[in-house]
Amino acid sequence: MDYTTIFQRAESFVKGLFEKNDNKALVFHNLEHTREVVARAKEIASHFDLSEKDQAIVYISAWFHDTGHIFVEPAMHEVKSIELMKSFLAREETGAEELVKPVEKCILSTRMGYEPKTLPEQIMCDADTYHFAAPEFKNGNKQLKKELILRKIITRTTNWNKKSLEFMEAHQYYTPYCKDLLEEGKQKNIERLRKKILETEMKGPAAHGRKKANSISPKEEKNNASLLSKGIQTMLRLTSGNHLDLSDMADRKANILISVNALIISVILSVLIRRLEVDTYLTIPTITFLVSSLITIVIAILATLPKVSGGRFSKEDILNKRTNLLFFGNFHKATLPEYEWGMQQMMKDHEYLYGALIKDIYYLGVVLGRKYKLLRMAYYVFMVGIIISVLAFAVAVILNKGGPEPSATMPF
Repeated sequence: MDYTTIFQRAESFVKGLFEKNDNKALVFHNLEHTREVVARAKEIASHFDLSEKDQAIVYISAWFHDTGHIFVEPAMHEVKSIELMKSFLAREETGAEELVKPVEKCILSTRMGYEPKTLPEQIMCDADTYHFAAPEFKNGNKQLKKELILRKIITRTTNWNKKSLEFMEAHQYYTPYCKDLLEEGKQKNIERLRKKILETEMKGPAAHGRKKANSISPKEEKNNASLLSKGIQTMLRLTSGNHLDLSDMADRKANILISVNALIISVILSVLIRRLEVDTYLTIPTITFLVSSLITIVIAILATLPKVSGGRFSKEDILNKRTNLLFFGNFHKATLPEYEWGMQQMMKDHEYLYGALIKDIYYLGVVLGRKYKLLRMAYYVFMVGIIISVLAFAVAVILNKGGPEPSATMPF
């Protein structure tokens, strides 16, 4: 049997059906969609070692699977598609009848709730839902909604996004090829649907409140929204500015501690250490003073020590809102085109942009908390060190009154 010839005749037959029975309501289940499913079926089938017969089964199924939409309601379109397929194969050469049953099962595999068993059935099922993972899923979903409205299956008020989300969450790909290639893209489209549903739900109460407060004119409502937006921007800008001022103040305080204690250490090392051979009673006070100054410097340096992260981000990080491009540590190793693309995506999404600003302020606060904690510790060490050192010098001098005279050269 020449399976290639049968497949080519099936293509001509289905094209003729769509052309002769032009249904304006079929804005999704049309000839273009059928061609796309056939192309996807060929793509998936090419990754498996199928016999000529199984290839013909998959391709004929792909061409016929939605032909029933031309004549009947969506709920019965698989039954009608099978009827049209049987009518076509009955007119073919002897032996074509052996394709009827497997093609029928492949067409039925596209029905919701059906569990495909054979590889051709799995290929057909995955080809029909390939667009779930495609970037153009949003447009296709809108077309499907429009078609169902035109065919009076749903109304304009139907929560179509919620129905689509429920179907996609329950959906699965069956072939290993589609699982590896499409699952990630499908999850992205699911996340977009969830976000759209959440935005719609958040707008609902606000729209209800606006409708209820009908005494406010549209112009006043717009002005109020503008003032609220400006108020939020001012609050975020002032808060961020205050955090930066406090960070700068902490750095200045730390630099003062470092400078003063560095000077003390240099004086001790250059002047006093040389006199300890003579004035041995000053050894303990000197070491105490030197150690406290050294510890103070170390803590002050830790307070101002910068921390830089990896400096790179991926497109998935931006699309899933996992990175903050307002902080240089997240992008300093990225290329300019990558950064421009990421910022454009952020600026398109007000929720993402405000979220990034809020995260920036939060992490500034976390860094400030660490800085001031270390700075406070450094000041305490410096204060306690000076007190102990001065007392130690005093005690040493008092205890040495009856001993040898101190050297003529004193450090202070």
